[in-house]
Amino acid sequence: MPGSVLGTEVRRVEDPELLRGQGSYVDNLEVEGVLHLAFVRSPFAHAEVTSIDVSEAEKADGVVAVYTAAELNLPPVRQFIEINPDCVRPPLATDRVRFVGDPVAAVVAESAAAAADAVELVDVDYEPLPAVVDPEEALADDAPLQFPDLGSNVAAGERDAVGSELLDDADVVVRARIENQRVAVVPLEGNAIAVVPGGPDEDYDLTIHVSTQAPHAVWSFAAKAFGLPKQRVRVVAPHVGGAFGGKFGLIAEHEVAIGAARALSRPVKWVETRSENLQAMPHSRAQVQYAELGLKSDGTITGLHCRIIGDSGAYAGFGGGFALGPTRTMAQGVYRIPKISFGALAVLTNTTPTGAFRGAGRPEAAAMLERLIDMAAAELDLDPVELRRRNFLRPDEFPYTTVVGTSYDSGDYDLPLREALRLADYEELRAEQARRVEAGEHTLLGIGVSTYVEITGGGGGGEYASVEMSPEGRATIKVGTSGHGQGHPTSFSMLVSDALGIPMESIDFVQSDTSVVPRGGGTGGSRSLQIGGSAVREASELLVRRAKELAASRLEAAVEDIEITEDGQLGVVGVPGASLSWADLARAAEEDGGTLDANIDFKPDGATFPFGAHVSVVEVDIETGYVRPLRHIAVDDCGRILNPLIVRGQQHGGAAQGISQALWEQVTFDEDGNPVTGTLADYLVPSAMEIPNLEVANTETETPRNPLGAKGIGESATIGSTPAVQNAVVDALKHLGVRHLDMPLTPQRVWRAVEQARAGRLPSPWREPPAAFDTLPVRADGPNPHADEAAV
Repeated sequence: MPGSVLGTEVRRVEDPELLRGQGSYVDNLEVEGVLHLAFVRSPFAHAEVTSIDVSEAEKADGVVAVYTAAELNLPPVRQFIEINPDCVRPPLATDRVRFVGDPVAAVVAESAAAAADAVELVDVDYEPLPAVVDPEEALADDAPLQFPDLGSNVAAGERDAVGSELLDDADVVVRARIENQRVAVVPLEGNAIAVVPGGPDEDYDLTIHVSTQAPHAVWSFAAKAFGLPKQRVRVVAPHVGGAFGGKFGLIAEHEVAIGAARALSRPVKWVETRSENLQAMPHSRAQVQYAELGLKSDGTITGLHCRIIGDSGAYAGFGGGFALGPTRTMAQGVYRIPKISFGALAVLTNTTPTGAFRGAGRPEAAAMLERLIDMAAAELDLDPVELRRRNFLRPDEFPYTTVVGTSYDSGDYDLPLREALRLADYEELRAEQARRVEAGEHTLLGIGVSTYVEITGGGGGGEYASVEMSPEGRATIKVGTSGHGQGHPTSFSMLVSDALGIPMESIDFVQSDTSVVPRGGGTGGSRSLQIGGSAVREASELLVRRAKELAASRLEAAVEDIEITEDGQLGVVGVPGASLSWADLARAAEEDGGTLDANIDFKPDGATFPFGAHVSVVEVDIETGYVRPLRHIAVDDCGRILNPLIVRGQQHGGAAQGISQALWEQVTFDEDGNPVTGTLADYLVPSAMEIPNLEVANTETETPRNPLGAKGIGESATIGSTPAVQNAVVDALKHLGVRHLDMPLTPQRVWRAVEQARAGRLPSPWREPPAAFDTLPVRADGPNPHADEAAV
């Protein structure tokens, strides 16, 4: 409509509440009579639990109860995505613990301090067992088994029938064993839950306040786990201090909190400490990739052969399954690759279970492929930009189905690359790089390029939304997504404002409460605007249709002659003064015995595929190995842009996390499975001081798969940034013969590579993968079952 707010920069309407300290998180909730929960956690990565003595803890001041698995008798934890049903996880360990931090017992006390003190009084006897920490070592025949009855540490796996022979027609094959290291999610707010039990005389048997991305998923899981009708359970997510994929489903600690509240008939709260968060919230990435790329001498790609190990951690954490799902789904990337052979394993280790983190399997695919492209460019003595362009899929080829069965919607992969190179002044950067090398300077320049495509809004699920107009002329949006900082109140209000012609100040936003929003898919996989926003848009259009019918009957006009006027009323075309306000129409609907509202369950026509190009500029001091990021240019295409301000914020946040993985972040364990990076003193998260200047821009290639033409943006910059930075560091050292370095690119790792290069003893980036790949079941022919999967 004329003067549409869509596509303009609109300030976030949700921020003032937070900035003024008026928002509430789980830990801020005023819950009368609440008890506090704390966990006794295993100090061993692998051990048998021989006895638990809680007698001293039970006698401690302020302690109300101490529970072991036997007392609470809780059902097994239901994985958000099940990798192997035989790898059962009890909420509290029974006979065996499988990672450091595995909950063994729970203390409930009148205060958090009393609960923490009593934890130290619980006496647990363990019989230590051999542990396996490295996923490759877990595949050895003599490796300690997490689940002896399973017979191996392979939770799941499959391979294509064709193997490395698909590379036989290549003139050049580049190979690398690539580590995409384990990282922690590190949200500002860890997990948190407050459970209020009810009863037959109350509205609910359980009211659960929880920090989550998907309250409706928690609702379903909790009702099923505790044998309650869903209508007797209410789940509310207040403000959430970050999630990034780490807060999905009903976790072990949630089950214990609910079980304790029901057993005691009193409210129970648990708020995760930072050390607990680093120890027990699922980690992510954690892949070892054996990848081979075949090319003709002119740079044309002939085939890709991948064998990938996903580290599931303990209890078959679902993050290990991303190797089989989203990583395979996006293995072809932006390139024309005629043949792909893909094998993957999800492997059990005695480490924290793995799950999702911003991108969930797709960053790993892009990082692998973009490293191979740069290695091939070096091998063929081609500029890495030129090699990419020679193999891009063309815009006229869309919609395009990849070799593994993924259906791309739309794309023009050279479009953002051209813009990124222009913004970076690529040729000038190359000239400066060459000058420093020729001058023998020890601070060298690296220029890294990455191009990517990813999948968003997949999984086949739709979304609920409703819009209701009140007699006071205020519209209320209810939607099943569950925002936690992404700007949903702003974006969805913009859609309603545009459709109804009312100011955003007259719109209220409701989410994340199962008592008022009947269903919803939550927030993850960059689905919110394209699916939730489309639902809001279509509900708004239905509301306008109903309002026009109501106005037509009151104004004695034909429905087709009713229009929304410039001042936000509904009037008759060509008849000034013959109009009704939205408040008038809402009152008219009430007089007719109803309400002026509309709701819809929107289902998209398929997943969407945002894409982009990133350029990273770094300095590398070859005397110390220190890497200093100078600039980062991100040009991301997320289809139609609703609010450039929100898109830019997503790009900034995503790029910061991707850069951080490339340079600093890594979860590590010692050989016994003890966390080495268990605090933020050891696990390196950058501040604003470390992040380089972020230069972001966009191109817009709309998708036909939803009415907004929008694609996801929440994870794109994370996917594009990591390989750009990794490529930049290696690029700075390429004249020394360095072809590959794993992340994180620490000073020690970079310095060591420089010294090895100077001594002429650089190790090969390749070794043969474990033999376990050869024994995997062969994937059945047919469509890719993960083609529409966009994990959390």
